[in-house]
Amino acid sequence: MLVLRSAALFVVAALFEIGGAWLVWQGVREQRGWLWAAGGVLALGAYGFVATFQPGAHFGRVLAGYGGIFVAGSILWGVVADGYRPDRWDVAGALVCLAGMAVIMWAPRNGG
Repeated sequence: MLVLRSAALFVVAALFEIGGAWLVWQGVREQRGWLWAAGGVLALGAYGFVATFQPGAHFGRVLAGYGGIFVAGSILWGVVADGYRPDRWDVAGALVCLAGMAVIMWAPRNGG
């Protein structure tokens, strides 16, 4: 159950972080306006709180583990939001990152 909770929190974190960064990008680079950018800043701030709900007690481990979700989520966001078409190396790299995330977060450990 802890693995499911942790994975769900990672997905929420990715939505806030990637979505927030995308909103800032749209507001500034795509000149959609400062309201878009401000929404992105708020989403990025919310992202900062999500990690505190992770069941793991080690900040470095949680953020390192989240990195795999961030990589895969960013590629997926590009597909959905921008019509980006990842090639096989993008997909392979994302899978490697997800495997690394799983090892970092959920490998059996003795004492911590």
